[in-house]
Amino acid sequence: MKDARAVVADHVRHEATTARTFGDYFALTKPRLNVLVVATSAAGYYLGAASTAALDLPAMASAVAGTALVAGGAAALNQVYERDTDALMRRTRMRPLPDGRVTSADARLFGLLLSAAGLALLGARANLLAAALALATLVVYLIIYTPMKRRSPMATLVGAVPGALPPLIGWVASHGRLTMGGGALFLIVFLWQIPHFMAIAWMYRDDYGKAGFPMLPVIEPDGRRTGRQAVGYAAALVPASLIPTLVGLSGLVYAAVALVLGAALLCLALRFAATRSDSSARWLFLASITYLPLLWIVMMVNKL
Repeated sequence: MKDARAVVADHVRHEATTARTFGDYFALTKPRLNVLVVATSAAGYYLGAASTAALDLPAMASAVAGTALVAGGAAALNQVYERDTDALMRRTRMRPLPDGRVTSADARLFGLLLSAAGLALLGARANLLAAALALATLVVYLIIYTPMKRRSPMATLVGAVPGALPPLIGWVASHGRLTMGGGALFLIVFLWQIPHFMAIAWMYRDDYGKAGFPMLPVIEPDGRRTGRQAVGYAAALVPASLIPTLVGLSGLVYAAVALVLGAALLCLALRFAATRSDSSARWLFLASITYLPLLWIVMMVNKL
């Protein structure tokens, strides 16, 4: 029989293996990206509610969880498709699939189960329209955007559609229908993603080139179009961010903050377009990940 120390050692090894396995499957859901999904879908649900007093917290939690499950499933299935190219990129080569810690079959099953669970939860606890929007997210992300990434730089625009749907799913889950308010939330996140993605694409252009992704900085190394795209969408974001005030969703305090934040993001996009340096791209990236949370917080606090 094993002595006590051997039993303890076996138990510790088992616990460590279990923790690593859990961590690998959790990584398949792209948790950092899913934080944005959770935050924007929760904000959309809150803003779509008739009033703060009418907010149904358990229903809100179900809608956000359903959206997060679908997003996590889509992320896992995306990594199954891109496991070969992920192995070629420095920032993705240690993901569970290219590193061999999770098999393709297991990751595929995991992604399908998460997606199905999320759709079922949205359909049962929110409404069929919210579930249909979540299904559209899956279809566009996996069937259109993911294969298109290897063929055209236009994939960035297509990918911004599923990226902007979580706040609209939250809105529909609480509001019950599509309206201008929900459309404004979708438009803001859609436009915001382009300068955000252009900054990332520039910083990791060598990685994308090795993997064969025809991102703008890869096919046009001078970066002129990359800079113009960042500036154009950052400029469009300024008036778009005022729509919530114009449709009575949020107040004048929000509008003032939105103008300041939008102007700051546009200035950094202009700087990036002018210099096209890694430093200016990093500043634009950092500003973009600061811009969106601040905008949502002020919009929610100043809800009318």
